[in-house]
Amino acid sequence: MPPTPSHSPGAPPAVPPAGGSVPVEREFAFEKRHFDFIVRLIHQLAGIALAPHKLEMVYARLARRLRELRIKDFNAYCALLESERGAEEVGFLVNALTTNLTAFFRESHHFDHLAEEVLPELQARHAGQSHPRLRLWSAGCSSGQEPYTLAMVLASSIPDLRRWDARILATDIDTHMVETARRGVYPAEAATGIPPGLRERFTRRLRENGETRTAMDDQLKRLITVKPLNLLEPWPMKGPFDAIFCRNVLIYFDRPGRTQVIEKFSRLLSHGGFLYLGHSESLYGVSSSFRQVGPTIYRRV
Repeated sequence: MPPTPSHSPGAPPAVPPAGGSVPVEREFAFEKRHFDFIVRLIHQLAGIALAPHKLEMVYARLARRLRELRIKDFNAYCALLESERGAEEVGFLVNALTTNLTAFFRESHHFDHLAEEVLPELQARHAGQSHPRLRLWSAGCSSGQEPYTLAMVLASSIPDLRRWDARILATDIDTHMVETARRGVYPAEAATGIPPGLRERFTRRLRENGETRTAMDDQLKRLITVKPLNLLEPWPMKGPFDAIFCRNVLIYFDRPGRTQVIEKFSRLLSHGGFLYLGHSESLYGVSSSFRQVGPTIYRRV
């Protein structure tokens, strides 16, 4: 859980003075001072940099939270975040403002590269070893489709996978997404992105609350460990990792945050390990520890 922002007992919340109302009719009055306060807080807690054009998104997501808590306005909500009772609420705040768009085999060229380039190289390097080690990390795993895709790629690309000490670490700052990833049960339509042969082999249909759902096979779950993690806080893992997937996460950080995370990735990757970023992300001007080997694919030098 992210730490509670510092405050003095009994002090008023650190919201700037009134003014700057946004001239939009809303259920709850939401002024620029509220938005600015939340922007500073989410940056402090999670390193997420929210641009001014995100104002409507912030309002829409937090208005739902105000209804759930039966809080009358954003003045009271900001006061809650600053109070001694706010430690749990800041976790809900981070969850609400974290975008969780994901899909099975999203940006499929990354998984093609893993299957066709990375895994054959690792198999050749470890040929003859009785229990070779393989580690992948899905950093910012959202609801889990990415690590389950990685597990399908491993299971279908390495015939003797049982011989390997193979593990996939999956982490996300959103605790709700972590629980969804651990369950590995998704709406039936989410499975349409899985190639038919893999879908038949690694998933099963079930009924929950009268709806058809897609459940991941237990052999995939055994490969994956799912944990909550804020990338800007200390990391408990030691590595080394053979490949790290951190896609569409860095776009939410400011430049110092991006640099910090990338350099820590570099230290945790094995020599020649691979880093996969999102389609709109780049290491240009951020790090000299990698060379680009494909579209948004980087190798540690």
